Amino acid sequence: MDERDVRLVKAISDLGTGSPERLHEETGIPVSTIHYRLNNLREAGIIENDLYDLDHEALGLGVTVIVEVLANYEGPYEAFADQLLAVEGVTEAFFTMGETDFVVLARLSSSDTVERLISDFEAIPEVERTNSTFTIATLRDEPRAPATYDLDTLIEELTD
Repeated sequence: MDERDVRLVKAISDLGTGSPERLHEETGIPVSTIHYRLNNLREAGIIENDLYDLDHEALGLGVTVIVEVLANYEGPYEAFADQLLAVEGVTEAFFTMGETDFVVLARLSSSDTVERLISDFEAIPEVERTNSTFTIATLRDEPRAPATYDLDTLIEELTD
């Protein structure tokens, strides 16, 4: 990636859109160049999709629960992780090092559904224990990491 690509990725992250016109307004890069570079970023796998972001709270899925999962499983962690990912409400899952094997983030409609979530995890035979944390307030829920960086830092760290 060069500096223009980084500027585009940062603008997409900040604006929440891939609209070439909006990106031109933000970056000053010509629209025809933006089209070309967006295609290249898609082909490189850096831009994955054109989905709309959702406000989970406004949607009715405003209860966020962070669950640590300690498990005793054999074989590749991906096979076990598939069982965790199959639990309704799981939006993110991480394979971790240390005492905790996995950290799972779930978006739920109410605190009443937390019991169902934990029961679903504990129904998986390899799960030894879970530790759940309710979030009180969401301080940041940014799906686009570049939005959390200064443009100069991104250019310095990501350009060839």
